[in-house]
Amino acid sequence: MVTSNRGEGRLAGLPIPSEMFLLSLFLSLFFLSSCNPSPDWVQFRGKYGQGATSKAINPPLGIKWKLRLQLDGLTLHAFNPPVVKGDTIYFGSADGNFYALDIESGYMRWVFKSGASINSVPFADEERVYFGSQDGKAYALDRKEGTEVWSFDTGRPVNSTLQRYRDMVLFTSDGGASFFVDLQGKLVDKIPNPVWYFHTYQMVDDVMFFAPGPLSQPHSFGPYDTRTKKYLWIIDTSEFNAIWYSFPAVTKDLVFFSTCGYTEFGWILGFHTYDRSTGNRLWSYEDISRWGPTYRPDLEGLFLRNLNLLDYMAPSVWKNLVIYTGGDAVVRAFDTRRGTLVWEKEFKSPVSSAPLVAGDRLYFGLLGDPKSPDPKERSPSLVCLSARDGRFLFRMELEGALLSAPVAAGKWLMFGTDKSLFYILEEVF
Repeated sequence: MVTSNRGEGRLAGLPIPSEMFLLSLFLSLFFLSSCNPSPDWVQFRGKYGQGATSKAINPPLGIKWKLRLQLDGLTLHAFNPPVVKGDTIYFGSADGNFYALDIESGYMRWVFKSGASINSVPFADEERVYFGSQDGKAYALDRKEGTEVWSFDTGRPVNSTLQRYRDMVLFTSDGGASFFVDLQGKLVDKIPNPVWYFHTYQMVDDVMFFAPGPLSQPHSFGPYDTRTKKYLWIIDTSEFNAIWYSFPAVTKDLVFFSTCGYTEFGWILGFHTYDRSTGNRLWSYEDISRWGPTYRPDLEGLFLRNLNLLDYMAPSVWKNLVIYTGGDAVVRAFDTRRGTLVWEKEFKSPVSSAPLVAGDRLYFGLLGDPKSPDPKERSPSLVCLSARDGRFLFRMELEGALLSAPVAAGKWLMFGTDKSLFYILEEVF
């Protein structure tokens, strides 16, 4: 998430392309096996926001099918992760449409048209799927039919994660409020949000990690107990040299997140771990962005690109490691307790997405460098490393750069690219 009215406020609330999509589907069926029920992936970054699943997806991978959203050759600024419930994939897009696709074939089950571009991450339960739109509304749709059950007008764009928690649905409007509505779409409560845009959060044990801070400290955030309506502790952003604050991952006793500050000489990347109960900072690690031996970055352009991605710099937690991709050319893995750098892997072009761990395999995207003397480095790609030690395992060229972290559902890996392609991959063997 990013603040809207600091000195760097011009970087916040960036418009997302609203060009109309013409949807066309083509299938590349490498393997036509029967479809077994797949585990659900119904919320952003998975359980506890850890960006990981115990289900192993092992390379090499092949394309099962891919979906093209034609944009007259224009490059997308965002393609946020889908959610999966049963045999259906749900996601919104910059054309204002919200799609439901059959996971086995790519067949479109239904499409719902909102009033503006969609840059939120949905949530699915047994009966409904929820998403937000830049038309200022949060929507609840019938999951099977795609019909509107209710909508809630916030008056400002809803570019946030959405989540159902107990008998409430939660979402945040840019520079407006975090809303808590009941299952009929009626307002239950709200938290003022005067400064934060692209807000991401999760609910754990009735606590919102993280909520916008109190009005007395607008440039702050912290865990908010929805039962007592009190903050457990507060992080003031004056502690950081940062503009961007990532989505947090939570464990039994720790909270992980990262930050990014912009200068004309490079990005200031920060990786932080807090005690979940007390709010004490246990460790931080700061680094300056690194870009590989030959890549010459457009620092401002890349930074602006990343601000549209709700999972930018979100961590993956695997065993005793927390793994980050900071948008530069380096993947970093730290010991969760001590904050020591366990391994890092530097590439020849920037990492284009947040990471996902499936089993013990780490997946993410590389942007590619069209000017590289090495043809293998020119195209965007999906990369797989060993989560344990950063050892290189697999690389697949893509049509367009992977924007957000892949999602794992059953035997499949799925993601979108900035060239309007939605991929479904599966194991070759």
